[in-house]
Parts: sequence; C-alpha cells; structure tokens
Amino acid sequence: MKMNKKLALVAFLCLSATYLNAQDHRFVTVNPTKPDATEFYDPEVRVVTPGAIPSDAIVLFDGKNLDNWESAKDGSAAKWDVKDGAMTVVKGAGNISTKQKFGDYQLHIEWRSPIEPETLKSQGKGNSGIFMQGMYEVQVLNSYQNRTYRNGQAGSIYKQTAPLVNATSKMGDWNVYDIIYTAPRFTVNGGIETPAYVTVIHNGIIVQNHTKIQGTTEYIGQPLNPVHGKGPISLQDHGNLVSFRNIWIREM
Repeated sequence: MKMNKKLALVAFLCLSATYLNAQDHRFVTVNPTKPDATEFYDPEVRVVTPGAIPSDAIVLFDGKNLDNWESAKDGSAAKWDVKDGAMTVVKGAGNISTKQKFGDYQLHIEWRSPIEPETLKSQGKGNSGIFMQGMYEVQVLNSYQNRTYRNGQAGSIYKQTAPLVNATSKMGDWNVYDIIYTAPRFTVNGGIETPAYVTVIHNGIIVQNHTKIQGTTEYIGQPLNPVHGKGPISLQDHGNLVSFRNIWIREM
C-alpha cells in the first residue's frame, strides 16, 4: 500500500526537525528558540585536581626507584642509575620501557644532557630519545649551540619532522617535554585508518603542533607501519649519560 504523498512529506519534515546529539544522546530541535535547548548537564564533566602532578596522573618515575620500568630488550630489571631524584643512562645497559602499555595520553617528562667535552658534536652530544608506544621517537639531544641535521635535533620527530624552533636549555640544565599523543588506528585488513599525531611543548614552547607521524622513526630507510595496539614509553640508551626525572602520564 503506497503512502499518501502528503503524509510522506509530513513524516520527512518531522524527522528533519530533529537530530541526535551524539555526546548527550538526546534529541534537540534544529532551530532552537530557547537557550536551554542547547545546554547539556549529563554526564557531568569529570573533575581533575591540577597541580605539579594532576590527580588522575600515573607516576612513572618519582625519583626513588625503577619499579615501573624494565629492560626493553628482554623484560629484565631496568639497570639505569637512580640518584638525587633522577634516573641516568648506564652506557651499554640498553633502552628501558614502562611495564605498563598506553594508547592516547598526555606525558610529562624532564631530561638533562650531561656536561660533555666540546669535542663531541652533532648526534654525539647528549643523545637519547623518548619513544611513544616503543616505536615513534621524540628526539632528546644537546641541541644548545650544537648544529646537526634539522630532523634529528631536540624536539624533532626523529628523521621525519624538525621542531618549529630550537628551545633547548644549555648543557647541564633541565629541559621539559609535555607530549600530547594520539595513537594510530588500523583497519581490519591492516591499513591505516587514522595515523598517529603528536604535539610537543618544549620548555613551554610548542615545537610540534599536532604533527602527523609517518610511521616508525627509522635510523635508515623509510617509516614502517606495523599493526599494533597499546605500547610502552621507552627511553633510549644512546651511549650518553642523559638523565630523566618527574615522569607522569595521563591516559586519554
């Protein structure tokens, strides 16, 4: 039985007069005439107490021990030095990773390049790295008056994207990274649905602004895009005695 054209038109107009607000799961009019038609109260926004460490943060290193870390190579106990509230690379001990794995997050981490002789240059000076999900590196380097390739200096997405500016503190001083990271999503057949993105704030200055990560940050060759889930935060042993402190993360 065919629907009367007038009834069909009425039904169409009625459906068109409303839309579903995905956040609050309720219908509102397309052209509201009252202010409360676009005011949403539920669910209430979660409260987080701000401070040096936000109330919902996971502390990954509090300056006392490496209980939250392990060898990236074999999962054994992390063998870096802990002294005076900081952890420091032990040359040859290898990279270390968090025992816990993460997807999207806000990461706070402070790092310091060691006092090294002027004979060390470029990538040989204060070199380390912070790897999101164990495979995407934000470079750590003594880039204070130390010229190197643009996409390999401090604040770069290693071998991919140079930082907007060089905000590195002088040798021996502490640097601060605040990293906002969105993990990649993959399709069921192994393709990239959405790539990874990262924002890096270095000593209070934005040096990566929602930067697309092309894939793994390879030393040689093009980026790779293996399918993966959550991954650890990894810190690199590149042979320089770089120190880290005040490491916390907020999952998003």
